[in-house]
Amino acid sequence: MPKIEQFISGRAFLIEKPDSVLIPLALARASCGFPSPADDYIETVIDLNQELIRHPFATFFVRASGDSMIDVGILPDATLIVDRMIETKSGDVVIARIGDELCVKQLLIDDEGRIFLMPKNEIYKPISIDENMDFEIWGKVICSINKH
Repeated sequence: MPKIEQFISGRAFLIEKPDSVLIPLALARASCGFPSPADDYIETVIDLNQELIRHPFATFFVRASGDSMIDVGILPDATLIVDRMIETKSGDVVIARIGDELCVKQLLIDDEGRIFLMPKNEIYKPISIDENMDFEIWGKVICSINKH
């Protein structure tokens, strides 16, 4: 297996990179409403690395905890794929660092330039960010994987 060196938070990690695993993609779509007959035909194969990861050396996974983002489909223990190279904007779901803690929230920048981290569960309150806080956006969440 080829080995790559990845830097995360200034630390180097040596990661073994397996060869791509190609997974079949069925030609038929799965109905979320009334079921329809499915064709037993494989359209092609998908490499999940190519589908989900645009910047391999700037991408990392993190596991979600808590239920503050359930209204956007991020459940407790979901695996989040985070890309640090994508420029974030208001409305994006991001991984943010406040002090020594990481959180996943929706970034909101209002018309006056104020920054808020918005939960997506009505029982939680927004986090207002001010200039005295040790705060950093670590990257944009590009995908969440929930187990069923």
